[in-house]
Amino acid sequence: MTSEAELLPDIGALTARLTEVGYLADPGLATALFCAVRLPQPLLLEGEAGVGKTQAAKALAELLDTPLIRLQCFEGIDAAEALYEWNYPRQILGIRMAEATGDATDESSLFHRDYLIERPLLAAIEHPGPRPAVLLIDEVDRADEEFEAFLFELLAESSVTIPEIGTLRATHPPVVILTSNRTRDLHDALKRRCLYHWIDYPDLEHATQIVRMRVPEAAPRLVTDVASAVQRLRSLDVQKPPGVAEAIDWVHAATLLGIGELDSDAVRRTLGSVLKYREDHDLAVSAGLSWVAGD
Repeated sequence: MTSEAELLPDIGALTARLTEVGYLADPGLATALFCAVRLPQPLLLEGEAGVGKTQAAKALAELLDTPLIRLQCFEGIDAAEALYEWNYPRQILGIRMAEATGDATDESSLFHRDYLIERPLLAAIEHPGPRPAVLLIDEVDRADEEFEAFLFELLAESSVTIPEIGTLRATHPPVVILTSNRTRDLHDALKRRCLYHWIDYPDLEHATQIVRMRVPEAAPRLVTDVASAVQRLRSLDVQKPPGVAEAIDWVHAATLLGIGELDSDAVRRTLGSVLKYREDHDLAVSAGLSWVAGD
């Protein structure tokens, strides 16, 4: 199989392959992803929700033709959800079978690989190749600082330690992509182990290209109207500024309803596709639905 170096000899090749799988990356993001694959080094992607951070990891896995292993972070996540846990029912069954046959049981016979349940981090470390898996640690800012510290060994050495077994090292170190919506600041020690890239909202032309690529069946006028309307909505003091993901959702919904361009009535019917808070709806209505539509 073609190696990563042969598949992605330069940034231009990466950009072209991302486009082939439906992801338009600007030069800065393409450079960051290229370095993450070829160095390799973990990459921390930050930006507002909906700008394409998670989709970047999915597209990278698709173009590498390798598994995407996703760990969705949340408050209170620990090793049992992220790394591994022991299959306690199977261990109990093993004890009972040993008792029934008169065999001796000890700790080493109960805590070995046969009784281990892999979670995403361990699955990424033990991926057999030939290309590395893409490990997406999504919304790491939702986890706590203790979990950040737990990730240091994986990020620095592509290894994990299981007390009962020892340290397991990756034969094919995963390409690690971490994402953050900046709901809190991440620890400097975690950032120090990563490359970094901030994904900003795209300009109007780039946003239009992205939406057109993701919803090719939509009317060209509708795509342009929605991309412009999303930019206008972001100029309001909304709680959740809409990103590219919301623009794509909006175009999907409008296309389903047979809408070919935005007007005030189309905005009224489909605004729930792009704004998800009552207060944001009220702001848009007070600004004028015709203003949102660009009339």
